Amino acid sequence: MEISLLDVLTQFAYRKWLIAKVTGVAICVGLALCFLLPVKYTATTRLLTPQQSPSSATLMSQLSSSPGVGSLAALAGGGLSALKDPNALYVALLNSRPVADAIIQRFGLSQVYHARNMTIARKRLAQNTVTVSDKAGLIVLSVTDQDKQRVAAIANAYTDELRDLMKTMAVTEASQRRLFYEEQLKQAKEALVAAELAFLQVQQKKGMVQLDAQARAMIESIAALRAKVVAQEVEVQSLRSYSTEQNSALQLAERELSSLQEELARMEQQNHSAGFSDMGFADVPGAGLDYLRAEHDLKFRQALFDLLQKQYEIARLDEAKEAVIIQVVEPAIEPEQKSSPRRAFLLLLFTFAGLIAGCAAALMSWWCEQVRANPDQTKSWRALKSAFAGQKPESI
Repeated sequence: MEISLLDVLTQFAYRKWLIAKVTGVAICVGLALCFLLPVKYTATTRLLTPQQSPSSATLMSQLSSSPGVGSLAALAGGGLSALKDPNALYVALLNSRPVADAIIQRFGLSQVYHARNMTIARKRLAQNTVTVSDKAGLIVLSVTDQDKQRVAAIANAYTDELRDLMKTMAVTEASQRRLFYEEQLKQAKEALVAAELAFLQVQQKKGMVQLDAQARAMIESIAALRAKVVAQEVEVQSLRSYSTEQNSALQLAERELSSLQEELARMEQQNHSAGFSDMGFADVPGAGLDYLRAEHDLKFRQALFDLLQKQYEIARLDEAKEAVIIQVVEPAIEPEQKSSPRRAFLLLLFTFAGLIAGCAAALMSWWCEQVRANPDQTKSWRALKSAFAGQKPESI
């Protein structure tokens, strides 16, 4: 039997009261939800994260005349530039558990969300928080809550918690260098203290040994050069911690290291003697060898400590400058309008859904009448029900 559009519209007209009843029920459900759903507000803040700046490279260039610091100027250009989206790091930090816990404890959100534990409270906060990086390079953070005053305070608190978290982490290149040099400086200080004690013991045991000007100058030059070599090795290790072998700054630092090592080997070869191979001084009295070794080690440790301390201060100054770059472009303010529920949209949606359901009910009623009126279709309907019930269908 062919069914035309006119037939369908005619059946809708016959069953208009059924369609109206179903649509009316849907409208009533929509109205009930409009007034039962809690009113929520959304506050939004926009953040400008640290951008790559040549300032640290400029500082390094100014200090490149100092021994062992020259190639550090190349370090300042890397860091976060290797990331495709630098904001992704800060988005992850904003969504991290330490930040969430601090927000929950600060505003007592466990009681607000009626959460039994912190895990549930974190999930509720995550559901109410949206953090994205827009095309302009800003981080957009939106928070939804039932209290319009609290929601703005929560959105603004994320910035404070992010800054507090970054103070304890090596996020930027400067902070990574600072932590690296801090550890190296600690080891160099311990070695310097040990060298001072060893030199003092030699003095007490051997007495004061008078060295001529040439020997003393040789000690100081070799010690200073060895300190430069070790400091350059530290720079290379620092670069390798966050860059690849193809990095131009790393390649430059490795070439400088190779040049210093060659110069040190040449100087030691010129002053080589079998009796004092590690220092390379000839015609040194046997009683003064221990004194020379101790003084050389002390000079070396002191020079190395001075170089590492200078590098550490440079990294610390860079980190201090970068720590305050996170800026709030648009602080969250108390919203004037609610964000949900959208009553007009909700009512329109339920009205449309009720109309569709009413039309479907009308078509189903018409189809049932057709089945009851046609014996063949009744038999087919029974066969279908038997098939679903797992019974052998009757022959049609």
